[in-house]
Amino acid sequence: MGSFGSKFQSPSPGPEEILEGISSSIHKHSCECKKRKRNAQCDCESEQDDDDAVLDTPRKKLKSTSRYIYQTLFLNGENSDIRICALGQEWNLHKVYLCQSGYFSSMFSGSWKESNMMEINLEIPDQNIDTELQVVFGSLYRDDVLIKPSRVVSILAAACMLQLDGLIQQCGETMKENISAKTVCSYYACASIYGLDSVMKCLEWLLNNLMTHQNVELMKELTEIMELLIQSSDLFVMQVEMDVYTALKKWMFLQLNSSWDGPIKQLLSDADAWLCKRRTLGEQTPFLNTEDGTPFSSVFKHVRLQYIINDLASARILERDNILPPWLTTVYKNQWFAMLRTEFDNDNPQEANKEEFELSSMRCGRKLTKEGDYCWRWTGFNFGFDLLVTYTNRFIVFKRNTLSQPCGGAVSLQPRRHLAYLRLASFDSRGKLVCSRSTGYQLLTLEKDQEYVVMNLDSRLLSFPLYVCCNFLYTSSHSDQRSDSPEQDSSTRSVS
Repeated sequence: MGSFGSKFQSPSPGPEEILEGISSSIHKHSCECKKRKRNAQCDCESEQDDDDAVLDTPRKKLKSTSRYIYQTLFLNGENSDIRICALGQEWNLHKVYLCQSGYFSSMFSGSWKESNMMEINLEIPDQNIDTELQVVFGSLYRDDVLIKPSRVVSILAAACMLQLDGLIQQCGETMKENISAKTVCSYYACASIYGLDSVMKCLEWLLNNLMTHQNVELMKELTEIMELLIQSSDLFVMQVEMDVYTALKKWMFLQLNSSWDGPIKQLLSDADAWLCKRRTLGEQTPFLNTEDGTPFSSVFKHVRLQYIINDLASARILERDNILPPWLTTVYKNQWFAMLRTEFDNDNPQEANKEEFELSSMRCGRKLTKEGDYCWRWTGFNFGFDLLVTYTNRFIVFKRNTLSQPCGGAVSLQPRRHLAYLRLASFDSRGKLVCSRSTGYQLLTLEKDQEYVVMNLDSRLLSFPLYVCCNFLYTSSHSDQRSDSPEQDSSTRSVS
């Protein structure tokens, strides 16, 4: 009893003693673990594994719960409190899930008659909405949605109608990542209708690929947007402005002969043969003034003809085709005055006027198929400024050439200032931009036979084929009109 009584009466351990006991127990366990052989498993490790397994369980359960909700509530429609009917189909759904949609949230929370109805016939005013409505309703019951690029337009249309911002954003990202010659027109139209910023990505793709990767089916699909593309200084022109005119000629032929089905290399010859047949029938009216040609007039107006008539062969083709109305008379007049101003008044751009540059600059480009040395010039008189462009050792160099000319009048010897803008780009097989570089707007002054390094490229960023696109503005834009008091003729001016 004494022994029992003494134990009973011993004081209770304080907090410090409890901590010491726990600490000694831990140390003791640690020491016992260390005494065990290395190949023996410690009980503390197995206990930790058990804890990890317990911690992992809720994550697995949540994932299976998501699948369970989608299968049981959406696909099977169990415990449904509302039926949605649309497009000849029925969905047994749940208001609590439908309220994630701004469309249904307003319907159920307001004083609308549908707020108390058990069945709703949904009106579908948008023709783009089809059976993909199943996917949109299903997105309310799951965390992730797989959107096929071929079906994104109809899903976006339904998401916009039901005001599902998250799904709308996902559709926009899907379109940006899957732009190609087959999808760009439908994506552009869709993004324009529903106000997505993807429209700018589609426009950028078209500016980069319209002329660098010409495609018959794409040309057939392009309609109103063509005017926007042709007037842009960001259009990646291959070779010279004459090639813009040629591309439009092929495009117009395809719009009027949609059943044409042949290789892209044959397209120009067939378009020329079609125009030739028209002329042999005695038609003298410029084609754009005819009933068939009038719809294309607004697009052809944006061709920068002043950079076409500077080349004799190109000017002859313009006259032969007889597509353009009597625009050329004014173009010839303005270009003649521009040449005179440039030569005798030393009229050059004095500062970077972006608006003038975008409207009036000469557009030209070149494709570099593989790594190597390249040297070229773009055809045309170009105000007597003969520019040689060289690509070598990852440098792009401009050189003003004045010595090797066929005749003295082919080159101007005046010092010049010119506004230039150079871009480089490479694309993948779908036309998506892989890499790009730009000089920005630069005011260049090149003396006779002077070289200027325009760009030094990083070999790590280069990917061939490489596309080089340049814009030049050789002269300021002026309108030379008759003055009421003509200046004194130079031949009669007095000499002091």
